[in-house]
Amino acid sequence: MSGFDWPVLMRAGFVGLRLTPDQFWRLTPAELRLMLGQGAGMPAMNRAGLDALLAAYPDKEQGERDDGS
Repeated sequence: MSGFDWPVLMRAGFVGLRLTPDQFWRLTPAELRLMLGQGAGMPAMNRAGLDALLAAYPDKEQGERDDGS
């Protein structure tokens, strides 16, 4: 037993990602996981995240320069 559920992975690759068989079989398991959204990356920013960034880094006032003058 390889530890991979090949029918599920193939269905996800061929149907979900619309990969050709050649494209599917050239992928590494890590690449396939990333394409399926299972990577360790951060989730997309939501409104709360945007609000936190805006509070931490507010826009400068009209005419204000980066050097404070």
